[in-house]
Amino acid sequence: MSVDRPDEGQPRVVVVGGGLAGMAASLACADAGLDVTLLEAHKWLGGATSSFRRDGLTIDTGQHVFLRCCTSYLAFLRRVGTADRADLQPRLDIPVLSPGGQTARLTRNGLPAPLHLGAALARYRHLSPADRVRSIRAVQALRRVDPRDPATDGQTFGAWLAARGQSQRSIAALWDLIGLPTLNLPADQASLALAAKVFRTGLLERADAADVGVPMIPLADLHGVPALQVLRAAGADVRLGVKATAVDADADGVRGVALQDDLVPADAVIVAVPNDRVSSLLPPGAVPDPEAFGKLGASPIVNVHVVYDRPVTRLRFAAAVDSPVQWVFDRTGSAGLEEGQYLAISLSGADRYVDRSVQDLRAEFVPALAALLPNAEGARVERFLVTRERTATFRQAPGTARLRPGSRTATPRLFLAGAWTDTGWPATMEGAVRSGVRAARDAMLALGRTERLPAEVAA
Repeated sequence: MSVDRPDEGQPRVVVVGGGLAGMAASLACADAGLDVTLLEAHKWLGGATSSFRRDGLTIDTGQHVFLRCCTSYLAFLRRVGTADRADLQPRLDIPVLSPGGQTARLTRNGLPAPLHLGAALARYRHLSPADRVRSIRAVQALRRVDPRDPATDGQTFGAWLAARGQSQRSIAALWDLIGLPTLNLPADQASLALAAKVFRTGLLERADAADVGVPMIPLADLHGVPALQVLRAAGADVRLGVKATAVDADADGVRGVALQDDLVPADAVIVAVPNDRVSSLLPPGAVPDPEAFGKLGASPIVNVHVVYDRPVTRLRFAAAVDSPVQWVFDRTGSAGLEEGQYLAISLSGADRYVDRSVQDLRAEFVPALAALLPNAEGARVERFLVTRERTATFRQAPGTARLRPGSRTATPRLFLAGAWTDTGWPATMEGAVRSGVRAARDAMLALGRTERLPAEVAA
């Protein structure tokens, strides 16, 4: 892509926050030739999708995956030059393990949606024949649910499923298999509106939408490191280890972003920080209820990292039923492990795990992995680590739709971005990128820069 560097006198956009939303917003503005300054409090970019070193391993902050329907996220990877470093399935294929080594598979065939899933549901061995039939009926009913209807956001996904004949077994072994890692809440706590978005967009509208993509390299190398290089090459001023304290504004709109001992002038500002930190940065009157964003709450994710002395599975990833394990990923190559095998267990909606000790979690999850993977039974555990993301996402429960703001605020030329804003998507990497692109587009329109607007992102 040919990028014009900003000329002297171009409008300056200051972006606060260097996660996916902030990086996407900064890239969109830089690609339009604007003068961009990105402020990030950490000494790296990437936010919640980064990596760190511990005990000789490169560990990701969460086991993030994406689907083929995540078009904005895939465009971000292409822009930073790492799309070829993520392995996107040619066709949906999810191994689903149960204790004793039994494996079922959720796959798609070549038929158009939603018929592409019919055969997989009809032979899904983790459900009884009667539950399989009822699940197909629920799939058909879910196609008629409008995610944007306020009434839809007023009920839980679990209540909706139960009203349509879904047993607790079906919810645990099928619906939560997909919904829990995406919504970061189990069905009985999650918003029906967000669940409907997940299943309709990911599974029911396009046959290839749910093909799974998995990073082949550490998240830092997939996102933050290349984005930093691309942004600086495009002329953006990226300042790491710099903490913004407030957006400075008067009656005419934003004037800049205050640091601890400085002010960065700005013609437009995009605030792209987590929902629990945004209110402290905004000027008075920017939003009707500054406390609303905090009311979105938080839902934790716990990651359990197990390093064996030998390979115990050939699977790149798998889901699990009848087990405390939810999803497990082979991170051996991306972590830089030369011998043995490194498996990472991702536990979403992890309220019951987030405060438990490492020893307690080891006592539960090492035997649980051995029950799913017979070859792990005799393998020696060489390292066992636990990482906790206490505020991994906002709490995607009923009633949150009215708390999620759009990108525009009441302060002229001040915009919001983040997976917690009103993207129409749950709190995913796709939602984060979409929010950043939308905020950048709105900032350009406010500045009268319409020549190279990014395409409008539909919900």
